[in-house]
Amino acid sequence: MWKEPRAPGAAAPLRRDWALAIALVASSVAEGALREELTWRPLAVGLGAALALTLPWRRVCPLETVLLAYGSTAAVQSFALVRGADWSVLDTTAFLVILPYALLRWASGREVIIGLAAIGLAFAVAVPDTPSWSEAIGAGLFLLFPAALGASVRYRDSAQRRATEQLRLRERERLARELHDTVAHHVSAIAVQAQAGRVRADTCPGAPLEALLVIEEAASRTLAEMRHIVRALRDDDEGARATGETLADIERLGRDGVFPLRVEVALAGDLDDLDASLAATLFRVTREALTNAARHARGARAVSVQVRGEPTRVCLRIVDDGELAHTEAGAGFGLRGMRERVALLGGTLHAGPGPSRGWIVETSLPRRAVDR
Repeated sequence: MWKEPRAPGAAAPLRRDWALAIALVASSVAEGALREELTWRPLAVGLGAALALTLPWRRVCPLETVLLAYGSTAAVQSFALVRGADWSVLDTTAFLVILPYALLRWASGREVIIGLAAIGLAFAVAVPDTPSWSEAIGAGLFLLFPAALGASVRYRDSAQRRATEQLRLRERERLARELHDTVAHHVSAIAVQAQAGRVRADTCPGAPLEALLVIEEAASRTLAEMRHIVRALRDDDEGARATGETLADIERLGRDGVFPLRVEVALAGDLDDLDASLAATLFRVTREALTNAARHARGARAVSVQVRGEPTRVCLRIVDDGELAHTEAGAGFGLRGMRERVALLGGTLHAGPGPSRGWIVETSLPRRAVDR
């Protein structure tokens, strides 16, 4: 506890703090004027008014306000005991119970220990004036309750901050995965188109120009998506983090000519009103699978993409017609990222060789996100 830092988010004095302080000053003056048999009236009124004016600083200076308030009252009480005077603070100074709350809520661990020691010392000085031990114990509990409440609020706020930070870390991890998928997909497509243009240059003079056009479009799209992801990394707004892909983008993958394979996309069943994260996941899995097929499927000429909407689930099946594979093509970060992405939504993904040839990727996702 000694090394515990101050709680973040302590606000400087606010207008309502000053309004409360002014009201307490007026109340102290009124009580001093109307209360009968008040020992050392000017001192009691002045002390009450002065302490009220320190109240707005209780959040940014919790230890200082506690030391000033309870230290000054303890000093005056000790002086009264030495002089044998029957002195007591104004009833208005009951607002001092706010300070233990502020101490436990905002102060560092070292300040909390020092401040509680000062409060305990001030209470010990005031105990001799208490009529009975039961009242003394009650007064002590009354004084410690705000401190316990402040510690409770601080713990709850700290837990919420940790939970929020964990969410941000997971979101940044997801965005890092998005960045990897985006770069891997487009760079792979650019490399494939460049190779295809070079191979076909001798037999088709227009092939290099066609390849350059596709490469230019893929590069522009890569830059746009990378800017979006980097902007999302810098922005905590949920809207900035939304990727926004839809089933139409899956159909676009079959038309934009980025892949050297023929891509056939078929949509069936109920696919209306899909969750944004679900649609984005379907798109990302499809794009990663097509990228893997273009890079690893030997002899493949076509890839079939089927998306089928069911009452409770959405199924995705991607099959290429390449040679029979005996190992997991693309079993590195791409396939791992697909499995992680699908698992986040409570779905399953299976990737493996087909019965006779090619590679099959099958995904099943619930229509509603699953809390994990």
